[in-house]
Amino acid sequence: MKVPSPSETSPSSVRTIKKYPNRRLYDTQTSSYVTLSELKKLVMTSSPLLVVDAKTGEDLTRSILLQIILEEESAGVPMFSEAVLSNIIRFYGHAMQGHMGSYLETHVQSFMDWQSKLGESSPALSPEVWSQFMQWQTPLMHNMFSGLANPSQNVMAQMQEQMQAQIQKNTEQLLGVMGLRT
Repeated sequence: MKVPSPSETSPSSVRTIKKYPNRRLYDTQTSSYVTLSELKKLVMTSSPLLVVDAKTGEDLTRSILLQIILEEESAGVPMFSEAVLSNIIRFYGHAMQGHMGSYLETHVQSFMDWQSKLGESSPALSPEVWSQFMQWQTPLMHNMFSGLANPSQNVMAQMQEQMQAQIQKNTEQLLGVMGLRT
């Protein structure tokens, strides 16, 4: 299920949050101040939101989402290794910068769709099976980003091939663990 961005939804369905100079965030729908943690919950429930500067009206949504990611990365088990973050940074200012963002967006959405379908088809998976599945995700992400150190080579094609091969391998392994191998 693709989560609509604020630009893809009707203005009345988008939750507007105003950010004041004192860094407080005000939810115009509930008429109350909210925290980054509460905004994270809205994101987790796929509620479209728009964060604007209360004084200028400037769209601050991306900045706030990045703050949420930073808090999550600092709080416990990070999703991104230093190597992955360094590789992403290397794409800024590079000719492939625009392609990298759309590549990540497309593949993260595909991954979410795949996980959703897997969850729908196998809702009674044991914690042990999910644990094994999650262990396979680290190599998937590592393989996906391992070719990013030298972006001048045919990186996009290599990343797509690696991603497809790793997803196929992980799917076969998971089906084998579940006893559903075809």
